[in-house]
Amino acid sequence: MLGPFIIGLTGLTLSKEDIARIQNPAVGGLILFTRNFESKAQLIDLVESIRLNGGLNKPVFVDHEGGRVQRFRDGFTAIPSMRQIGQRAETDFDDAVLLAREAGFVMAAELRACGIDMSFAPVLDLDWGNSEIIGDRSFGKDARMVSRLSSALMNGMALAGMQACGKHFPGHGWVSLDSHLALPHDNRSLNEILKVDALPYQLNSTLNMASIMPAHVVYSEVDPMPACFSSFWIQEVLRVKFSFDGAVISDDLDMVGAHGVGDIRARASAALQAGCDAVLACNNFEDIDTLVNNPVPEVHEHMEVRNRRLSRLLSGKSLNWESLRQSYMYQAAIDRITNA
Repeated sequence: MLGPFIIGLTGLTLSKEDIARIQNPAVGGLILFTRNFESKAQLIDLVESIRLNGGLNKPVFVDHEGGRVQRFRDGFTAIPSMRQIGQRAETDFDDAVLLAREAGFVMAAELRACGIDMSFAPVLDLDWGNSEIIGDRSFGKDARMVSRLSSALMNGMALAGMQACGKHFPGHGWVSLDSHLALPHDNRSLNEILKVDALPYQLNSTLNMASIMPAHVVYSEVDPMPACFSSFWIQEVLRVKFSFDGAVISDDLDMVGAHGVGDIRARASAALQAGCDAVLACNNFEDIDTLVNNPVPEVHEHMEVRNRRLSRLLSGKSLNWESLRQSYMYQAAIDRITNA
């Protein structure tokens, strides 16, 4: 059974502390960052080491969206930002759909060739022109365009054997504050949010997405709790209204937007009680050790459902870089992306 904690690792190789954390049954996945990357060969060795040291059936994740959020650079294709794809749609929508699909395929294929299971992508937030942290990570302001382009990108990921994660539900693009540094408040009505910002989730939830990440944003007219800790947003909207049965994974509990709930154990407990299947703890290793060595009671609840949802995010046998280089589809996609 997979535990609910998805945790960061310390460096380029596994420390004895990393190995102990990976082997802890409360841990259900690992997330990699730039600090864990030096080269493709080193990354492949790191993921293989994870598999050999207790992480064989635990998904390995990364934020590798494209644009300015691409953790691995050297030896990887530079994926265009979602804004670039959205701007293409303004002049040639069909070409933008193809570009989105090929960007998703290349991103996922290259990660899978290093043994990584899933990128936390795509961003489904709308670009209202307010949020610097979202900004060019968004396809644009038009919810239906975002829905269609994100669907194409997720289809490309699926072609490479990778599941997708829509984020940051129900939308982070309206607020100006960065939830890494503060707790943003969105004061619009439920109807306004559902009709626009949440529309890409509703249109994609039962078709393309195996996971969704709620935002550390308070929607003041709807619920006093941030979406990651809100049973209304997770249970009533995602599960019931949108019929979503995939994994709900919290954003990083170390972010300032999550701090108002309490210490790390209180945050984890609140997220799991609200309906999250798993929670991210990325950078604070003291907090990570607190979570995995003194787990909250919710770790032992809904274990079979959580295991089913998280296991779906495993991508299976890794792809091969040499086979990719010989693939016409991969080479054609590279050509389109690099000439975009």
